[in-house]
Amino acid sequence: MSKELMQVAAHNLKKAVPLMLKHQIPTTPTNYALWYAYVGEQQPQLNEQLDTIINEHSTCPPSNSTLLYREFVADPVELDVIDMRQNLEAMATELSQSLKDTNTDATHFQKRIDSNFDKLNRIEEEGVSLEKVLGVVRNLVKESDEIRSSTEYFTGHLKRAQQEIDALKAQLKKSEKDVLFDALTGVLNRRAFDSDLKGSLSQSPDGLCLILIDIDHFKAFNDNYGHQLGDQVLKAVAKRLGESCREGTKLYRYGGEEFAVITANSQLRKARHLAEAMRRALEKVSLKDRRKDAMINNITASFGVAQWDPSLSATQLIEQSDKLLYEAKRLGRNRVMPIAS
Repeated sequence: MSKELMQVAAHNLKKAVPLMLKHQIPTTPTNYALWYAYVGEQQPQLNEQLDTIINEHSTCPPSNSTLLYREFVADPVELDVIDMRQNLEAMATELSQSLKDTNTDATHFQKRIDSNFDKLNRIEEEGVSLEKVLGVVRNLVKESDEIRSSTEYFTGHLKRAQQEIDALKAQLKKSEKDVLFDALTGVLNRRAFDSDLKGSLSQSPDGLCLILIDIDHFKAFNDNYGHQLGDQVLKAVAKRLGESCREGTKLYRYGGEEFAVITANSQLRKARHLAEAMRRALEKVSLKDRRKDAMINNITASFGVAQWDPSLSATQLIEQSDKLLYEAKRLGRNRVMPIAS
């Protein structure tokens, strides 16, 4: 490195470090690289986005730092590996759920076919009308058509996924990088949530609120319509919740059918108002189950909202919000707790 470049580097570091300290940014290699690029002022879009985030959160949450690093600083090869990993996770999830549904259908169909054969045996023994014989045969034909439809549906998924996997396997040679997004819904994942909540409480906790959300009767969607439809419900809920998020608000898939929202620089009243808007928005969601040609219009969720105070740790804040969520469930679901005062 030339003497001139060394002087520029030293100058930028002297500018970057005080800014990181001011905004309570952890001194990690990724953050150093990001803020070095920021003070270099060579990428106006990076500076604009980082300024907006700082204005909204009074700091830069870890997931935002990582995303900005990937967009403006990271090596393209590193980004390709992250993208491939997410694609593989999404395919694995889809195939797993599709296989579960196909196995469930096969078991169900086998029972129905056995029942029809029992009827045929009784017909032979008892001697009944031709009309009843034809009725049993028609049932067998119908069962066979449904089995073929179910297996063709799964085979199509399997064929498409295999083609994608074959293309990706040749490229996926590097180790796994930090993945911040849930493969199924596309929103930030539990890893990002844990990192952001911890970072926010250590850096700029005043007014921070946590909203925990649980889809009502989610198991029934899987049991009645299959896991493929359950996945569609999760995607639709994530999309609608994301549309309701405003500045300073971030959505995460917390796990299973649960989502979480962190609202920075907020207060309980505002956070509860946001949760209520999300609850009403979910009531308008409808999906079509293509396998059974039926509309699903009864998607709702329950919400628990808690505000941080200096006596609470991150774990205690989560527990408080979780307790309010299950109180909402106990009172009949599809509601926000605490009740507005």
